[in-house]
Amino acid sequence: MLSIATWNIHKGFSQFNRRIVVHELRERLRALDADIVFLQEVQGRHERHAERHADWPEEPQHEFLAADVWENVVYGCNVVYDHGHHGNAILTRFPILASQHQDVTRLRFEKRGLLYCVVQAPGIAAPLHCVCAHLSLFGRSRRYQYEALADFIEANVPREEPLIIAGDFNDWRSRACELLAPRLNLTEAFAAADPYERRPTRSFPARLPLLRLDRIYVRGLKIEDCAVHHGPAWSTLSDHAALTARLSYPSG
Repeated sequence: MLSIATWNIHKGFSQFNRRIVVHELRERLRALDADIVFLQEVQGRHERHAERHADWPEEPQHEFLAADVWENVVYGCNVVYDHGHHGNAILTRFPILASQHQDVTRLRFEKRGLLYCVVQAPGIAAPLHCVCAHLSLFGRSRRYQYEALADFIEANVPREEPLIIAGDFNDWRSRACELLAPRLNLTEAFAAADPYERRPTRSFPARLPLLRLDRIYVRGLKIEDCAVHHGPAWSTLSDHAALTARLSYPSG
């Protein structure tokens, strides 16, 4: 069995940037007990926050969050500014065989990227391919990014090997399920688990989710169960809810 989580962590600040929550966020992530964690809006460096806040971690957020639990970490920088940068990260208990960051920016003022890695997970003979995505707020840009993501997967991931794509798609109209999933033969975890709606789960805002922004897509893996973690306790840590799923590798 393989457990995964995806979460847009809002750079370690609470909603509306009222306070630093990266320490509480780390504890909550550990309680989820996922084997692989897909994170968006991870603060790799921010010199001003480090100067202003005594409790700002000395190491990059992805290293701070992974410490002593997830031995292997990759980070992909999406946005760079004078005092720092932020992007996507994948934390995993398993060995990482290869990794790559793919820029899928469409608009100069809105930098976006895909973080890809290949993991050797126990119980799965083939390499496990993982992609952490953070896509555009604008529909036209997202359509370009769906194409870029599909092109990247087709060029780098053999169709017979297992694949997970997770992250913040900003796709409140669920167009990825129409435009991206059929081309790559993907199954969205929550759509498959709900026989009535057959749509991705609501994940934003975290206090009372209304919009279906965050996703877990899989190929070559069986979805055992999935959950969305929201409500007052979660909304103090990020404006997005965290999603988790348990997956297995079909035998035979």
